[in-house]
Amino acid sequence: MTMNKSLRIRKGGGGSRGVLSRAERIAKLKELERWADDQSPLGLPKVRVYKISLKKKKAKTEETAEEGKKGKKK
Repeated sequence: MTMNKSLRIRKGGGGSRGVLSRAERIAKLKELERWADDQSPLGLPKVRVYKISLKKKKAKTEETAEEGKKGKKK
């Protein structure tokens, strides 16, 4: 039987997740100083998960190209 394409594991599948495990949430709460050791691990407060997006460095290449054109005109 063949596997559906949506179920295959892709090479870049380890990206950012929208949900943290309980241990990850507790670690994040400790980092934010919102966790007490005697607190119950059930019913944890929500923790914001920030997605990191990298911008392409296209602006620098355009600037260097413009500088190169200016140098050739002289």
